[in-house]
Amino acid sequence: MNNKIIIINGPNINLLGEREQSQYGSTTFDELKKNCINKSKELDLVVEFVQSNIEGELVDIIQNSRKNFDGMIINAAAFTHTSVAIRDALSIFKKPTIELHISNIYKREEFRHKSLISSVVTSGIFGLGVDGYILAIIAMQNLLKNEN
Repeated sequence: MNNKIIIINGPNINLLGEREQSQYGSTTFDELKKNCINKSKELDLVVEFVQSNIEGELVDIIQNSRKNFDGMIINAAAFTHTSVAIRDALSIFKKPTIELHISNIYKREEFRHKSLISSVVTSGIFGLGVDGYILAIIAMQNLLKNEN
């Protein structure tokens, strides 16, 4: 079974637990990372968990992931609505990819309603808080299992 996945986080996700708790909850970035690593191990997945506030770094990570990972979970955060570069990199990945957002982007400000990346990913999870990460890991395991 293919079992190497990467979880990519965009800008400001590193401040989870500090920023807008009414929107993002009180779980810290480090707690989220630990929870994702533990769930991945439980499901026999190898996971790399990364975060960057820099668009170009995220593009490089996505591009390099083509060679090293079987699937991707991405919370592009604010870049979801603005980055054609991230969208283009994702379209080259060609493996199972899940778009993830902690908040429901469709219940927020109008400018957040448009995702530039939704049309190039396999599926999406929105508005389930940090639990969405665990659900995405479970879904990714199923996607990878069905590829074999």
